[in-house]
Amino acid sequence: MTDTEFPEEMRLNLKRAEVLRYGENAHQGGALYLNPNDKRPGVATARKVQGKELSYNNLQDADAAFECVAEFDEPACVIVKHMNPCGVAVGESVQEAYLRALACDKVSAFGGIVALNSKLTAVLATELVQIFLEVVIAPDAEEDALAILSAKPNVRVLLTGTMPDAAEKRVTARSIAGGFLVQDADNMVFDGEVKTVTKRAPTAEELSDMMFAFTVCKHVKSNAIVYAKNGATVGIGAGQMSRIVSAKIAAMKANEMSSHGLKGAVMASDAFFPFPDCVEEAARVGATAIIQPGGSLKDQDSIDAADKANIAMVTTDIRHFRH
Repeated sequence: MTDTEFPEEMRLNLKRAEVLRYGENAHQGGALYLNPNDKRPGVATARKVQGKELSYNNLQDADAAFECVAEFDEPACVIVKHMNPCGVAVGESVQEAYLRALACDKVSAFGGIVALNSKLTAVLATELVQIFLEVVIAPDAEEDALAILSAKPNVRVLLTGTMPDAAEKRVTARSIAGGFLVQDADNMVFDGEVKTVTKRAPTAEELSDMMFAFTVCKHVKSNAIVYAKNGATVGIGAGQMSRIVSAKIAAMKANEMSSHGLKGAVMASDAFFPFPDCVEEAARVGATAIIQPGGSLKDQDSIDAADKANIAMVTTDIRHFRH
């Protein structure tokens, strides 16, 4: 980084868009401010075509969901609850992507946010009205889809016009006591080719699923473990203080939702493995391939564990901590 990238003085010129009913909790005040210089499409400037007033939490969750779904070129759906994806999938259509994302964790999807990267169709709208949702956000929607969703008048439906560029260079800021932390946005998933570090290389299908799972991992709170199969998440473990606990939670969720569990799935980790325990857990539940950044002093222990279980492992040399 250079001084010119982060100037000595930064001034924010924000305009209050609305005072919210409350902040994260009912005893906290809250408001939405807009940055007139920020043209990135998203929840803050989306057109609300129906629904109740957006809450502080709705805005945060919808932003997290929309930024995640923007990573994918093919039709994709992301379902978010409390700032974490609880289901992500791609498909031949947005309806297929939604149904596959929903299958990952139908329980957590209740009261969640659904984000799409392509036009909301009437066929999908008939599925969306079957469960309780807080927000649906998409770049556009068919008129028939909006008519169907009007049967659920409290659901906030947001249309952004276009999708944000996941690779756009920008900065993010977060307040701390006495100041702000400013950083470059995490605007990449991979930085070059992945490296196979085990005796067995991944199959083409495994590699495709690993690239998908690692992309999702970027948007899951650390410590993050994501299991995926056939372009859909099947188990997500988020925000735990111990990586192995995230892995166990992901497996537990997968077993709750599917009789097939994690057999044949791939595992993605947002950061390296300090111990081989996550690899051993992946083997125990039937995963066949793992993608992780690498870089631990004990990388070889994890590689040896993968070789012992005939698991293919690739490393990315890029980490995606998300606090």
